[in-house]
Amino acid sequence: MEIGASVASFALVVALLTVTPGLDTALILRTTVMAGRRPAWGVVLGVQLGTLLWGGLTAAGLSALLAASQLAYDVLRWAGAAYLLWMGVRMLLTKGAAGAAPEEEGRGETRFRTGFRRGLVTNLLNPKVGAFYVAMLPQFIPDDAPHAVMGLLLAGVHAAEGLVWSTVLIGFATLMSGVLRTDRVRRLLDRVTGVVIVGFGLRLAVER
Repeated sequence: MEIGASVASFALVVALLTVTPGLDTALILRTTVMAGRRPAWGVVLGVQLGTLLWGGLTAAGLSALLAASQLAYDVLRWAGAAYLLWMGVRMLLTKGAAGAAPEEEGRGETRFRTGFRRGLVTNLLNPKVGAFYVAMLPQFIPDDAPHAVMGLLLAGVHAAEGLVWSTVLIGFATLMSGVLRTDRVRRLLDRVTGVVIVGFGLRLAVER
């Protein structure tokens, strides 16, 4: 398989994955409505950096440990589940007229860092991302291509598509912010997002 054909095929596969609603979508929409575009872009860039890191780890062969070692996978799985449950429960228990979490109050720079950290940690503590790359990347790397470079290239394609789709999500949430930023709707959005994140955490905890 030629490099161009490999990249095109992988781009199609991850495009379908990118637009499928999931944890990243919930975090981006919630952060845009609750805290604004700057913190939301922090989440986006954190998630995409995590994607690049997973691609680099896979290309280096390190994330293959997750596929080979049940213990390593379980440790990361439980850490990810605990983080998601902690984050989701905090959203469910948040009080206040604006429904904003304490770490989202204050200066824009602080909120950007908070969003970035949240996106990065959420991505890196999800062993399914590593398992996906371990399973998928080798199928799209030609035998005569340098594996490390090709792995990072494919991860870069995934991250680029994620940035494009995130731009659409943030733009939509911004356009709707006039409707969505009422106190009642914001509290409802916080609760719904909290339930979604707790659900992802529980599913990650119980799945093998």
